[in-house]
Amino acid sequence: MDKPRSFQDLKFKSLIEAVRYFADPDVCLEFMVAVRFPDGVVCQVCGAKDPAFLANQRVWQCKNKHEHRQFTIKKNSIMEDSPLPLQKWLPAIWLLTNCKNGISSYELARDLKVCQKTAWFMLHRIRTAMQDESGGTIGGEVEVDETFIGGKARFMHKDKRAKKIKGTGGMGKVAVMGLLARHGDGKGHSTVKTAVLNSRKKGELDALVREHVEAGSEVFTDELASYNDLAPDYVHNVINHAEAYARGNIHTNGIENFWSLVKRAIRGTYVSVEPFHLFRYLDEEAFRFNERKHEGGDAGRFLEVCRSLFGKRLMYKELIGEVPALATT
Repeated sequence: MDKPRSFQDLKFKSLIEAVRYFADPDVCLEFMVAVRFPDGVVCQVCGAKDPAFLANQRVWQCKNKHEHRQFTIKKNSIMEDSPLPLQKWLPAIWLLTNCKNGISSYELARDLKVCQKTAWFMLHRIRTAMQDESGGTIGGEVEVDETFIGGKARFMHKDKRAKKIKGTGGMGKVAVMGLLARHGDGKGHSTVKTAVLNSRKKGELDALVREHVEAGSEVFTDELASYNDLAPDYVHNVINHAEAYARGNIHTNGIENFWSLVKRAIRGTYVSVEPFHLFRYLDEEAFRFNERKHEGGDAGRFLEVCRSLFGKRLMYKELIGEVPALATT
């Protein structure tokens, strides 16, 4: 195979253009090579350059003799061992990346002509590629807030409601935390980090703020007592929602807007999300939120996810909790 074309040659800006572009398996392969190996294909075992391309099998073969000499473009990626062609994977990535409220496994199954379980597995693998790996801390002006995610009691059958709801507020739901940096991360707009909580107690919330927010930053929270010890390490501003939703720039409206997007996607698209998988849905929504003003638009967000497909695996048994999570490289 010749050296891949540059990204400047890969022009598509809408779903219909992407579907047409990826209808040809050779174009799909060329595109993935351009994403993964911009400087030329290398062996996935020994790193040798210029392995031979076996066109009839659509695989590469390393010239050095060792185990696993042959490899495909899916090797060491979220798509590894998947029998589905790239013509199905790439439109699925486009849809999850750019549909504002996500896409359900049933809808994706109809679109791609696969079974619902396959579509569900595909979406979770794509969410793995959407996880934020930047690490580090955020600073400047940071809004911190937590919320509960779960079914509303009034929509439950009375027997289930009596079994699960033993108190008020967040009983029977999962607590999650969000940290929103106003105009942060050099993107020119707010960005968010999320975490699933075990509780809303001071020990956990205080530790998460200190882990992710630079000391000396200006932190905005509601009146929850768990944040009372942030000063003097932070400039701590508190808004009492019983009195007002904002006083000048003292508010948590930005992170609450993000929570509204999360809950709209879960209630409107996914309907029911198990707590075991919730962090992946938060990763999905956080990616779209953080990249909402990507200079490349829909195609730019799509390329960001495609670049993150490699060096990660998500096994089905791991997804359903039968085996521990595998380490990624």
